[in-house]
Amino acid sequence: MFITLKPHTPHYENVPFEVPKGWVWTTFGNVCKKLTDGSHNPPPKCSNGYTVISAQNIKNGKIVFTDKDRYTDELGFQKENPRTQITNGDIILGIIGGSIGNVAIYDLSVPVIAQRSISIIDTYVSNIYCFYLLQSTIFQSLFLEKSIGNAQAGVYLGELDKLYIPLPPLSEQQRIVTEIKRWFALIEQIEFDKADLQTTIKQTKSKILDLAIHGKLVPQDPNDEPGIELLKRINPDFTPCDNGHYPIGWLETILGELFNHNTGKALNSSNKEGVMKDYLTTSNVYWNKFDFTVIKQMPFKEIELDKCTVTKGDLLVCEGGDIGRSAIWNYDYDICIQNHIHRLRPKIDLCVPFYYYTLAYLKENNLIGGKGIGLLGLSSNALHKIEMPLPPLTEQQRIVQKIEELFSVLDNIQNALEV
Repeated sequence: MFITLKPHTPHYENVPFEVPKGWVWTTFGNVCKKLTDGSHNPPPKCSNGYTVISAQNIKNGKIVFTDKDRYTDELGFQKENPRTQITNGDIILGIIGGSIGNVAIYDLSVPVIAQRSISIIDTYVSNIYCFYLLQSTIFQSLFLEKSIGNAQAGVYLGELDKLYIPLPPLSEQQRIVTEIKRWFALIEQIEFDKADLQTTIKQTKSKILDLAIHGKLVPQDPNDEPGIELLKRINPDFTPCDNGHYPIGWLETILGELFNHNTGKALNSSNKEGVMKDYLTTSNVYWNKFDFTVIKQMPFKEIELDKCTVTKGDLLVCEGGDIGRSAIWNYDYDICIQNHIHRLRPKIDLCVPFYYYTLAYLKENNLIGGKGIGLLGLSSNALHKIEMPLPPLTEQQRIVQKIEELFSVLDNIQNALEV
């Protein structure tokens, strides 16, 4: 079925591309039986009544009401009709300001009034076809060009009226709409499934860490040197307590028994003595990685360097901000730290990545807290007292190997979802 349009003279020399046989290039105005904009004189405000909508109410192809919407009364509503009246099935298009190009099909049961930033469109053809057409790259690029550099730039009615559009027969419009809806539904299902799978990946990682630090991720080996022997190298007189829920060969202790820890140097603009050194702040430290986009410098005295220098293998823990956020310094050069970072250095042979994953587990389960007013912080005393498991060293290594093996598989799936 072909569509009978108002008389017009097509001009094919300026069209963006060739259309299939049976299609025609025409102007947008030629297919519109209504092409208008909203109220140029906003009606009086009321606390409730008829909602006055703008282009900012158009979100993702839908009309979205907000708590910032304005209202008008019956008199204001009647004054604006019928020119600005929106009826079900109309296309509404943002044409002024930052919401240019936002488009929706009006499908609400309540009457509303449109502000000037909206164009109201009804066509002789398929409104839904035109709705999808206006969302296409060609037309959205046109709207973007009009909005650049000026918050009040607009695509005005005269420009819309002259806009060239490709028009298939009505039956093909309907088939196109059906096919678009089918693909969009499939995409939405894929996105839903992706989000569901991402949640599952996050939960799986959490469960892996839970099993890991409770001795359930890898089997125990009775030939492993038990954890108590590691502590006795620090304190020969150490008397263990009941290891509670941990497996045989494990020990429950506190972080301060396992690591020497201290914070770096406080930034003091009046102290200019020493050698200028690069240093890390909490803004450089993320979960098991570092951001070197901005590296600051400050002077360090010779007597400060031993306390404030990070070497390969040190575990760094944020004292503020995202409390407990941790990363291992695995670089072959040293760097200094500010006082909002704890430097943890093992007192004995430990698999430091095991304790990185332990801190990640504790953080995820809200078992690392902070004290303070306003901005909370993880003090050295609080860090010292955090309860930690101590498995045999060889089991620590096996656990880390298994965590990284499983996380690698999950990360590959996650990366594939993000492509």
